[in-house]
Amino acid sequence: MLLKDKVAIVTGAASGIGLAVAQRLAAEGARVVLADLDAAKAATAAQGLASAAAVGCDVSRPDAVEAACAFAERTFGAFDVVVNNAGLMTFAPLVDLDEAAWVKVLGVDLLGAFYFTKALLRRGSGGAVVNIASVHAVETTANVAPYAAAKAALLSLTRSTAIEGKSAGVRANAILPGAIDTPMLWSNPNLKSGAEVLDPADVGKPADIAAAAAFLASDDAAFITGAALNVDGGRLAKL
Repeated sequence: MLLKDKVAIVTGAASGIGLAVAQRLAAEGARVVLADLDAAKAATAAQGLASAAAVGCDVSRPDAVEAACAFAERTFGAFDVVVNNAGLMTFAPLVDLDEAAWVKVLGVDLLGAFYFTKALLRRGSGGAVVNIASVHAVETTANVAPYAAAKAALLSLTRSTAIEGKSAGVRANAILPGAIDTPMLWSNPNLKSGAEVLDPADVGKPADIAAAAAFLASDDAAFITGAALNVDGGRLAKL
């Protein structure tokens, strides 16, 4: 199995892409900690996996992140894979945004990934970071500025982690999903209003992202670090 003997923490793992990633990592032999703001939902999801545990975690709080990492160590002895998937998206024009709106999105989408990355680096035992970014990091639409900015910064964080983590044996890569069949996609008011139109053929499945995450977390990707992998059905190529 691709991830035998690995211990992975997946954030935002109670549903959507995060759940699909947790399921795929477990199927590949990893022991998985499902970290999610909704602890009860994460616990229910973990029950369906071969070797998994759940922990409540607000990734925007460094103390909560450290507690989740300590939980992983108590439960499975260590952790060597982090998939930073937890994300938050808001919809408002720039002129209507205030500081609180920016801080809320950046706290989850960017700083949460930083906190977990820092925790892995500080433990000094190597490993892999997989950051779930977005095509919005490269090409975006109106009314999602904090999300797009956070995802663009996440790509930069990925590169910095690859550089600084190399001597410690830590690899870092990012995945840029396109339109993926999740509640976050279909709740997008741009889609509901018709301002943005999607060809059904351009909508992927959470399992598509999970497959890429499993590969990047594995030793098969041992010589890949600092990369940004588009998993978007060719969407960016058309934009």
